[in-house]
Amino acid sequence: MRKLLFFKQTIPQLSLLSFVRSTSTTIIPSNNSHVQFRPITVDPIYLKNRQIDAFIKSRNLNSALAVFHSTSLRDAVTYNLLISGHVTCHDASPARALHLYAEMGLLGVTETPTTFTSLISLCANHGFFREGLQAHCRILKFGFLSNVFVGGALVGFYMNLGLCGPALELFDELPERNLALWNVVLRGLCEFGCFDDLIGFYYSWMCFEGVELNGVTFCYLLRGCGIDRRLHEGMKIQGRILKMGLVESNVFVANALVDFYSACGCLVGARKCFEAILVEDVISWNSLVCVYAENDLVFEALKLFSVMQLWGNRPSVRSMVGFLNLCSRNKFVLLGKQVHCCVLKLGIDEMSVHVQSALIDMYGKCSDIESSVAVFESLPERTLECCNSLMTSLSNCGAIEDMVELFGLMVDVGIRPDEVTFSSTLKALSVSASAGFTRCQLLHCFSLKSGLKGDAAVACSLMDAYSRFGHVEHSREIFDGLCSPNAICFTSMINGYARNGMGEEGLAVLQAMIEKGLKPDKVAFLCALTGCNHKGLVEEGKVVFDSMKSLHGIQPDRQHFSCIVDLLCRAGLLYEAEELLLRSPEKRDCVMWSSLLQSCRVHGNEEVGTRAAQALVEQSPKDPAVLLQASNFYAEIGKFDTSREIREVVLARKMTREIGHSLIEIKY
Repeated sequence: MRKLLFFKQTIPQLSLLSFVRSTSTTIIPSNNSHVQFRPITVDPIYLKNRQIDAFIKSRNLNSALAVFHSTSLRDAVTYNLLISGHVTCHDASPARALHLYAEMGLLGVTETPTTFTSLISLCANHGFFREGLQAHCRILKFGFLSNVFVGGALVGFYMNLGLCGPALELFDELPERNLALWNVVLRGLCEFGCFDDLIGFYYSWMCFEGVELNGVTFCYLLRGCGIDRRLHEGMKIQGRILKMGLVESNVFVANALVDFYSACGCLVGARKCFEAILVEDVISWNSLVCVYAENDLVFEALKLFSVMQLWGNRPSVRSMVGFLNLCSRNKFVLLGKQVHCCVLKLGIDEMSVHVQSALIDMYGKCSDIESSVAVFESLPERTLECCNSLMTSLSNCGAIEDMVELFGLMVDVGIRPDEVTFSSTLKALSVSASAGFTRCQLLHCFSLKSGLKGDAAVACSLMDAYSRFGHVEHSREIFDGLCSPNAICFTSMINGYARNGMGEEGLAVLQAMIEKGLKPDKVAFLCALTGCNHKGLVEEGKVVFDSMKSLHGIQPDRQHFSCIVDLLCRAGLLYEAEELLLRSPEKRDCVMWSSLLQSCRVHGNEEVGTRAAQALVEQSPKDPAVLLQASNFYAEIGKFDTSREIREVVLARKMTREIGHSLIEIKY
């Protein structure tokens, strides 16, 4: 008691705790009546780390770096804080974080699991593949791979790069896994379209191991089922969601159900899931508005859009993009202008690049190129997405030279073209009458420098452009250089051979495509039939045509029938061509009857030609080209009265044919 009174009388204004903190001393009782004090030794590195941590938590990275550079007392915690700060701060320089990590090694500061967790996240976010692999090697050296956070960061790193195989191998080797890591794998599988692996991962791994799922897990699963239109699997997952009661407690899962049913085209299910949400928030309203807009239900979408605003819910970017896409598909330019006014009123145009891009695309699809260019020129910042949208709009309007000029503008201002940019420009050059082979070569070189050599879309566009210019050997070189060509690449190569009259080579590519396990579609068969037609491969063409339905389950459409009919007509098999034409789904197709009539004139078949001419006149009585063709045929077989009557009809109606023209490029 005497000691306590002495202490209170000596320092009455301070509490014991504040006194100790202010003087950095320790009170040690003794047997004497006096109090002894021993100074506390505080680590100066600890104090500096506290300051750095405080600045990083307040998003003041520059001040944290200033403290770091002002002292030479640094340890692993110091570097971990700064590297982690470069991950969390959006305006931080990733190269500076890598420099800090290299400085750790030079100073002999040993890494910790926290170091590698932050470093791997940095490499994943900024695409530093080589640096991430080097960090992986260091992790193996120090034996940190069994750490759940380090291993999870590595799994996320490989998933971000699209390397699902190595990521799943790492995941399988981890001795411990948390739910966040399971969700990282699901997100990667969903983003890269591995839907079979996604469903198998859920049933074979998560359900087997009894993992307790949360709302994030179900959102990824429903998103994958919706994109791949797996209605049955999604409904099974919904049953588990209802059993867990997540619809009432998690609005994100409830909205994911709405999106899932809308992606599968089940509007009734989407509406029921929307009505099951107890408190409809702005996300659920905008989800359903977008559902109606994506399915071209204009009245329902506008009605719900109005009701949503009456309830005080603000339209989102998704609603506006859905309406603009609806206007683009159906060419509703007046509705599109009204949506544009609503966008300007809400101020969404300045904050969302998706709305800006959708506006440019909408006006372009509606053939209002002036408005499309005006929206582009009014942008506060020109982005890659908006440039690609304008390029697509210019392509729809046939402004090829403007597209090439826009490509040069993108390069001048520092906007790096992507695969969409190259594909659009190459397609424009390939269909242009004035574009030359040299421009195609220049774009090819630019794509190689941009690292897009293995991109399938760019490769197909290059193959198509070269084949159109007659350089099918260059198309073959690009095709052979692909590591794993998909079905579209095979189809482009078959089309290139067909365009240049190389039917046998096209059939060989088709056979290689089937042997590789890829399923040809209607376009691939059409290209193969075109090649047979140009080369006169009658038997081969008939085999390909018959195999479409018998072996591959593909029903031939009008274009396939037209191609095989033309092939038979060129070979003089007119009766067989007429029989096949009558079995086609488009019996009144003028192109096929015209091809048959022309072949009858060449081979002198009066019987079939008379029926073909009669059918043409009945089907297209206002087409001057058809009437003149029939008149010429009747004149050749000696029916001059019928020929004269048809010509008098053409003269009386003042019908004229449009004169065509062609251009060629001479190889020097």
